Amino acid sequence: QVQLVESGGGLVQAGGSLRLSCAASGSIFKIVTMGWYRQAPGKQRELVATITKGGNTNYADSVEGRFTISRDDAKYTAYLQMDSLKPEDTAVYYCNGMRIATPIFSWGQGTQVTVSS
Repeated sequence: QVQLVESGGGLVQAGGSLRLSCAASGSIFKIVTMGWYRQAPGKQRELVATITKGGNTNYADSVEGRFTISRDDAKYTAYLQMDSLKPEDTAVYYCNGMRIATPIFSWGQGTQVTVSS
């Protein structure tokens, strides 16, 4: 029943910033851990950041110190603030709920992030 819609991607120069949003359709969003994933061409989807319902966060080593995940449960929305972007961050970015480190909702369309050098 939960639908996810990602937005906020675009084309930026290296060193720039973007803020991604993930809007969810159901209140179950409020009780699960949320994660941001990305998938570059020819590569597997990878998990880059998570945030629990209590606000605890975790990041992949590749984005630690540059990305910040947050959530606004009243708006059923998760965010990913991306700073100091690098060309290697270029990918389609997706969000999803997680249970036992596994995505549990249907995937949305994702949002394209392209970082030029």
